[in-house]
Amino acid sequence: MNVKDYKTIFIEAKNNVISVWLNRPEVHNAMNALMIEELTDAYSSFDDDQIRAIVLRGKGKSFCAGADLNYMKEIASFGLKENKEDSLKLARLFQSIYICPFPNIAVVHGAAFGGANGLLAACDIVLAEENTTFAFSEVKLGIAPATIAPFVIKRIGEYGARELMITGKRFKTDEALKWRLVNHSSTESELEDTLNKLLTEIKRNGPKAVRAAKKLIHSITDHKTDGMLEYTAQIIAELRASDEGQEGMASFLEKRKPNW
Repeated sequence: MNVKDYKTIFIEAKNNVISVWLNRPEVHNAMNALMIEELTDAYSSFDDDQIRAIVLRGKGKSFCAGADLNYMKEIASFGLKENKEDSLKLARLFQSIYICPFPNIAVVHGAAFGGANGLLAACDIVLAEENTTFAFSEVKLGIAPATIAPFVIKRIGEYGARELMITGKRFKTDEALKWRLVNHSSTESELEDTLNKLLTEIKRNGPKAVRAAKKLIHSITDHKTDGMLEYTAQIIAELRASDEGQEGMASFLEKRKPNW
């Protein structure tokens, strides 16, 4: 299995398992334009039949803290057209993870804020360290979790999404389990053992059968996520460019309360 070199992510192959590490630990693996581009490229390039599973995780203290501050400053200055183009790139990243033919496991720890929940929701199985903090924090910034919504709602359902996305509250792994945002919880010391047990179970199965099972599930339950990319990107673009979105992002960057 050949792996590429990237600047914001690190990919390693071992025992027919690809580990995709978010590799910006100094900023809690916050996403910027380059990370979005590199993750999309990586997931779109996985096509080796020897791959048995892909594990998505983060270096350092957190899985992913959402959007990078400098990235937020940049998009805060975008007009509607630029916002739409940028939002589509993020939506396509989540879609590339969601449609990847190989089993995808997200290993989450520390924090999973905002768009980080799109990354994990697009995976097949989510394993979280028991003290992880989650939040759909977009509404705190005067915007909405639009591009992640198709994948999150598929995972947790309409009414779980209503509570978590409308309140924007922070919650821990035990509540994430209740909403089915997370499949498994583990202590920090047992995280690797739990992951390895999941990988062992997957490897016991026929690799073609596993990929066929994923394709089967997708075919039966497909709610046309492809068609939702344009819609969700337009929604977030309009909100980012709105007066409220501009105020929300400005207040966050300036570390003050928004005027609402």
